[in-house]
Amino acid sequence: MENVREFNMDEVSLRSIAADVLKNFWVIILAVAAAWLAVGGAQKLMYVPEYTATATLAVNTTGSTGSSYSSLTLTNQMAEVFGEVFSSNVLKENIAKDLGVDQVNGEISTSIIQETNLIVLSVTSPDPRQAYLIISAALDNYDTISEYLISNAVLRIVTEPTVPYAPSNTLNVERVQKLAMAAAFLVSAGLIIFLSVMRFTVKTKASGQRNLDGKILGYIPFEQKQHSFKELLKQKHKSLLISSNMVSLGFSESFRKTATRLNHHMRRKGQKVLMVTSVAENEGKSSVAANLALALAEKDKNVLLIDADLKKPAQYRIFDRPATKKSWLNDYFTGKAEANDLLHFNKQTRLYAIFQDAGLKNSGGLLDSSKMKLLLKACRGSFDYIVLDTPPMALSSDAELLMKQVDLAVMVVRQDWTDIRVINDTADTIRKSGAEFAGFIMNAFHRELTLSGSGSYGNYGHYAHTQKTVKE
Repeated sequence: MENVREFNMDEVSLRSIAADVLKNFWVIILAVAAAWLAVGGAQKLMYVPEYTATATLAVNTTGSTGSSYSSLTLTNQMAEVFGEVFSSNVLKENIAKDLGVDQVNGEISTSIIQETNLIVLSVTSPDPRQAYLIISAALDNYDTISEYLISNAVLRIVTEPTVPYAPSNTLNVERVQKLAMAAAFLVSAGLIIFLSVMRFTVKTKASGQRNLDGKILGYIPFEQKQHSFKELLKQKHKSLLISSNMVSLGFSESFRKTATRLNHHMRRKGQKVLMVTSVAENEGKSSVAANLALALAEKDKNVLLIDADLKKPAQYRIFDRPATKKSWLNDYFTGKAEANDLLHFNKQTRLYAIFQDAGLKNSGGLLDSSKMKLLLKACRGSFDYIVLDTPPMALSSDAELLMKQVDLAVMVVRQDWTDIRVINDTADTIRKSGAEFAGFIMNAFHRELTLSGSGSYGNYGHYAHTQKTVKE
């Protein structure tokens, strides 16, 4: 069968499940509230109150008032006969005549109290007054029928009937509502967990190693942004860059290890232009491109970072580009600036960069233009490495147009974000373009909590479908 994938427990992430449950907890709340309202509404629509009037009667022998049968067996037999009398159609007809109605709007029943000579006569009706009138008429008319059936026994009223004030079929709606709410909670939470488990994304290292069609160059751990008090007051949020002392050692070292692999690979093959792309938005592509460029610059290389995402440029915000006389990339395309006017140089990081501040409509045409080709050609002669931050491939064809001008491409894959099948199809597109596909950089990876055990971020770099580690 096609499109059937093997289910593996080491691909299930408890963190992803917990995140999905928390993110969709409002769905669970709505399901619980809906169950509570549904039970309450159904009770109001379907519930018909019934009222029961009762009377207690004693079976006595004729001529011996107050004395009971010496044999309880005989008493029970007489009680059963009286029960048949009260449920007979003849008696109901007499009751209807007394009440002046066509038929009795109620149910008449009798029950014998075991080990006694007592009978409980009950009349149930939707109307409490009708229940009382029917039971009173039954007591007035039963002897006209019983005298033909029982000659040696009579009934004595022990407890007079009264008008019922409360329904006798009261439902425990609160209990039913609680059960319905619990069921709704379990079903909705179970559905969310099921969908989370079955979502075919890279949730764990094992999932990436087994399912991604290409090398895994490195795992970038999830890093929480830290802001100073002044930055919070100014509502200024700086990006996570390895040049900052606000990031953790594990975060910065993961980029340096990944950059080392790329450096060895590109130096060995004489490659200079590296394209960083992704399938979808918000996978951290621009941040990864910026940090890879910084890590390569730390190796005493002349590195140029170009923000080629002309639809949604982000590098000028990531580096908090200061107000200078330097031009934007669009100025070069429009002829307002030369290539040298675009270069921004940071003395601290030793990184060159070309920025763009706003999205452009004809982004694909500009990236595939002769001016872009001339720019890259000129940069090849001046820099050791050129890192291109390109648009997500699922959103536009801009990255595909640039592939003709690059030597190597890497794809950023965020944990539990994009369908693996789409990722592999995108990797195949890069390979078919003629550019070399170096592999995947797994971004924003949390410390693993899986059903097969817990662990850390693990080894860097793996071949798909194998457990071998890529050597530097």
